[in-house]
Amino acid sequence: MRNQIRGYAFIVAVVASVILQQPELVTGQARVPAMFVLGDSLVDVGNNNFLASVARANYLPYGIDLNFRPTGRFSNGLNFIDLLARLLGISSPPPFADPTTSGNRILGGVNYASAAAGILDESGRNYGDRFSLSQQMVNLQTTLSQLRTMMSPQNYTDHLARSLVVLVFGSNDYINNYLMPNLYLSSTRYRPAEFANLLLTQYARQLRTLYSLGLRRVFIPGVGPLGCIPNQRATGAGPPERCVDSVNQILGTFNQGLRSLVDQLNQRSPGAIFVYGNTYSGVGDILNNPAAYGFSVVDRACCGNGRNRGQVSCLPLQSPCPNRSQYVFWDAFHPTQTALSILVRRAFYGPPTDAYPVNVQQMILLH
Repeated sequence: MRNQIRGYAFIVAVVASVILQQPELVTGQARVPAMFVLGDSLVDVGNNNFLASVARANYLPYGIDLNFRPTGRFSNGLNFIDLLARLLGISSPPPFADPTTSGNRILGGVNYASAAAGILDESGRNYGDRFSLSQQMVNLQTTLSQLRTMMSPQNYTDHLARSLVVLVFGSNDYINNYLMPNLYLSSTRYRPAEFANLLLTQYARQLRTLYSLGLRRVFIPGVGPLGCIPNQRATGAGPPERCVDSVNQILGTFNQGLRSLVDQLNQRSPGAIFVYGNTYSGVGDILNNPAAYGFSVVDRACCGNGRNRGQVSCLPLQSPCPNRSQYVFWDAFHPTQTALSILVRRAFYGPPTDAYPVNVQQMILLH
């Protein structure tokens, strides 16, 4: 393992040299032919618009900063995937559930993310229909079967090997499962560390499946400090003006385990690279140093209702705050576009404390 880490350090140094000498490669343009996105509402671009779900964002003021165009993104504007696609120099992939996502539209990738989705099938069921991780994997394989008929075997293999896969899961397994003892039994069945290990075991199985399908570049952000989102602050479980530390503490085993899982996968998956995104640290840094990033409001949502504007999330045609760029959180659960743009840049350009063992830019230059 130590030799592997030394190898990564050497590769990172080489990549840094390449970037300095060839600035046109900095955006990663043309190096990623497609992006496949699996996840929850943080990266949903409209799949839940086509499902019988309460978890929808297809109404204003969602999309208010996207030319007043609500698309199903849980943001005032662009979400994490849209912003990442811009840095990659590609189009943000369309939602799988949209009937028009077929034919040549799938060549640049597909987004399978579904609001309220979790690693566990039951997570988020309180919101109605959603594509869980296991269902999203089935949907991904449907797309890959279609792609296989559109390319020669060699082109298909190369296409998948150069594509980027992004998975954003875990938040709903806590917010809409473990932290809802009135609706779910998980907190009585499992101690926090045991629950985290349950999630990691299921996650690892699906991540290994990605490799078996031929995908070789995988970015896996961890879970952010959920105890600091307006929804959790609104529970009153923490002191006034403070995050709910008890919630944040139970996330440590999951995030640390996911980082270790990345090490294991990199060791056992020749020709592939898995990258862990340290979302917890990135969001925490913004919350601890808001002024340095231009934020003035960290403890309540720009659009929402009740305590911390987090008890009931943003309602149709509700008037949001006018100074959205100064808010870290857009609604009860999700960051603003401004906050997301910071997190995306840290994932793309940041040091190993932000993206491990290499950042997204380095990953696409390596393979």
